[in-house]
Amino acid sequence: MNLNMNRRIAIRNMALILGSVAVLPSCLNDKKGKPVVALKTLKIDADQENLVTNLAETILPKTTTPGAKELGINLFIFKMLDDCTNKEQQETFMAGLKEFDDAVSKQYGHSFNDCSVQERTAFVNTLEKQNKDARAKMGKNSGDKQNKQDKDASKLSTFYQMVKGQTVFGYTTSQYFMTKQIVYELVPGRYNAMFPVKKAAV
Repeated sequence: MNLNMNRRIAIRNMALILGSVAVLPSCLNDKKGKPVVALKTLKIDADQENLVTNLAETILPKTTTPGAKELGINLFIFKMLDDCTNKEQQETFMAGLKEFDDAVSKQYGHSFNDCSVQERTAFVNTLEKQNKDARAKMGKNSGDKQNKQDKDASKLSTFYQMVKGQTVFGYTTSQYFMTKQIVYELVPGRYNAMFPVKKAAV
């Protein structure tokens, strides 16, 4: 089964996941030390689950619109990584997650989960700037040299980009976004007989 097929299956199953998780007590992972979401291959504990959840909420916070946690995007991230990434990508993700929390602890003296909203936002903004500077530097190179730099990229940065990418993907494919933010229409869409057409030059 290819990755595209896996993605479709994962997205299709999200409604079932989100529906079932609503009946779970919110303190389940705190008391038993186990994550709420059940995964097949990706091995995470409760603290790691909470870190990714808090990071997704920092990337897409609740304002006048729902945030990542309210939309269940944290669960979407885990299921997509579990179903649609290979072992090497998952190992990079887990290594990057550890590097991420170690870097936060070094800077603030406590874990990302214990950070204030302001501290989390500041740390994420710093990562965004570092990634932007790295992309600008890589843009000056090409060919094998750039490929080597891609392979040598920090696992921390890779982890962050994976979470950010899935957060954005999860949001833009969520029921909320497709029904409240944009009006989704099946291809080919509506027929407009009054669309203006310019007369072709002879």
